[in-house]
Amino acid sequence: MKDLTNRLSRSLIFLDLCKVKLSAAVSLSAMTGYFLQMQGTKDSIVTMTAGVFLLASGCSALNQYQERYIDARMPRTMNRPIPSGRMEPVHAIFTSIFLICFGLLLLHYAGKNKAFLLGCTALFFYNGLYTYLKTKTPFAVLPGAIIGTIAPSIGWVSAGGELANFRLAILCCFFFLWQMPHFWLLILKYGGEYEGAGLPSLSKILSRPQIVRIIFQWIFATAVCCQMISIFGAGSSVTRVCLLILTVLYIGLGVKVVRGNPDSLQPAFARMNSYMIAVLLFLLADRVVTVLPQVGRSFLLHF
Repeated sequence: MKDLTNRLSRSLIFLDLCKVKLSAAVSLSAMTGYFLQMQGTKDSIVTMTAGVFLLASGCSALNQYQERYIDARMPRTMNRPIPSGRMEPVHAIFTSIFLICFGLLLLHYAGKNKAFLLGCTALFFYNGLYTYLKTKTPFAVLPGAIIGTIAPSIGWVSAGGELANFRLAILCCFFFLWQMPHFWLLILKYGGEYEGAGLPSLSKILSRPQIVRIIFQWIFATAVCCQMISIFGAGSSVTRVCLLILTVLYIGLGVKVVRGNPDSLQPAFARMNSYMIAVLLFLLADRVVTVLPQVGRSFLLHF
């Protein structure tokens, strides 16, 4: 029993290091890009999704290794595996290297050079540029948000699409815009911790009302982009209606943030994440319903 408990504890530490919830969301965005481009039958979606998940997990583990001293100075992050002492830094770095290499290998297998190079780009932007700029400027989120556009692009090219595509551009724009209010909410709630850890923070430059107004502007821009996806990416009128309802609710969330109090930030943060997941699930469901008959016909013709 004690041995089972120790194994479970080690597994939870590993999952915490890899931020599996975030990595799963990244994989979902890659699947969305894949299905929006998919024509007929493809056999690389499982490999591509696994590659994105492993790469995202490895990048998260590497980021925690890179920021272990900063994490130890902030109450929000001091209980992460490395600063809490639950995992040795050397174990974290070897874990991250293994996951990153394996993930890139799967991406190369699924999408050849394009997917592999996009994976390398994500690694450079997240663990290189963004992690470095976080210690230098409060505006590191701008190049950091580019990272969120890479996963759907990997899915898109793995399904045979080209990067120079208007529909892909709209999808990537949605992910870029969504990350901005997501980050500003963190600044509102934890800006003091960032400052205490010696990191530059917008909370030191802008007042709370100014940051709240910026959050609403980015939320509204994200909602508009969602409707562009609905127009150019959704196949059925049912999906378009569902995305319109989500958009209205999302704008309502922005209004609540503007009128709210500090206690409303955590629910707003969770609902913002739920909004993004819901949009992706509706797009995936819409596309699966469209593609499945084609897959069925191809399967019958094959035999």
